[in-house]
Amino acid sequence: MLPIVPPPILISAYRQGLFPMAESRRDQDIFWVEPRERAIIPIGEFHCSRSLARTIRREVFEIRVDSDFAGTVLACAQPRATGEDTWISGRIAASYQRLQEVGHAHSLECWQGPEGEQELVGGVYGVAFDRVFCGESMFSRRDNASKVALGWLLALLQRAGCQLFDCQFMTGHLASLGAIPIPQAEYLERLEAARGEQRLSLPQALAEVQREALAYSSSPGKLIAHSLTQTS
Repeated sequence: MLPIVPPPILISAYRQGLFPMAESRRDQDIFWVEPRERAIIPIGEFHCSRSLARTIRREVFEIRVDSDFAGTVLACAQPRATGEDTWISGRIAASYQRLQEVGHAHSLECWQGPEGEQELVGGVYGVAFDRVFCGESMFSRRDNASKVALGWLLALLQRAGCQLFDCQFMTGHLASLGAIPIPQAEYLERLEAARGEQRLSLPQALAEVQREALAYSSSPGKLIAHSLTQTS
């Protein structure tokens, strides 16, 4: 078993605009990636369709943060339905698990099922430092679960004071949700501008939404859907 990448090295790499990948989930060697073009979703500009807002408002899924980080990473590491392998190797998964333990990685999860029998059915995880969140991967076992997770994540990050949400590589799916491509040089400038502490951590932002919903006799889903449709 190869050693994990220590948290200080991982965070140092991310602050320089780098991130680790493996050739496949069974390959324990890693390499560092610095794309020429970076995909980001500007904070406050997540594209929330009416149908997605309705799903969030109805609270089809129970939303949790860091309830099962390891399970979220493991689900993201599974081969896709197309048969395509993923880059999340055992070494990378273990490295992010350690990063989560020291407070620099989080998962936003969708759970579904009867009380006491809920299943993890979708989610997204990533790396958190300064006022930056680097989304690493997401998965879905139910319709729209990953979209709901990403929408919730962006809404909570905005509330927390995050300034930069990185989603690494541009895809058509991410573009439909508000992602835009920027040159790596501009990304590095945005990284530097986002130095400093956020107002809240991701778990604290979720707790704040839950308290507000209780105080206003509303629901967390309604508050999040409202924030997303106000800023989309």
